[in-house]
Amino acid sequence: MSIWQTPPDPAALTRLLDDTLGQHLDMRIEAWDDDSLTASMVVDRRTHQPMGLLHGGASVALAETVGSVASMLCVDRARYYCVGQEINANHLRSVRSGRVTAVARPLHLGRSSHVWDIRLSDDEGRLTCVSRLTVAVVPLQRDGS
Repeated sequence: MSIWQTPPDPAALTRLLDDTLGQHLDMRIEAWDDDSLTASMVVDRRTHQPMGLLHGGASVALAETVGSVASMLCVDRARYYCVGQEINANHLRSVRSGRVTAVARPLHLGRSSHVWDIRLSDDEGRLTCVSRLTVAVVPLQRDGS
C-alpha cells in the first residue's frame, strides 16, 4: 500500500525546486516507489567545503529537501503544509565528485508530524550519510495561508 496522498511526479517535483537552493545545488527528484522518494545532488565546487569534499551542510540540505517534499506528498495540500522541524546527520564517508543520492523512507507518518530516515550514497552505492528529519504538519488557515 502506497503512502502517497499525491502520486509523485519526479519531473514536476524537480521543477518545484526552480529558483531555490535545490536548483542552485542541482538537486533532482529522481524516483519513487510505494514507500520512498529518491533525490540526487551534484558534488562539485557548488557543494564542496574548502578541502574539496562534499560539505556536510549540502548533504543536510539534500536530506531536508527530499524529506520535506516527501511529507508534502503524504498530506492533503488543500488542508495542510509541511515544514522541517529538526534534522540531524551522521557523515560516514567523504565524496569528491559525481552525485549523491538520497532515499527518504518514513519512520512515522502522524497527524501532526512525520519522521523520515534518509540515507545518502555515492555513485558506487556506498553509504555516505544517514539523516533523520522531523517535519511538522501544519493546518492551513481558513483563508488558505
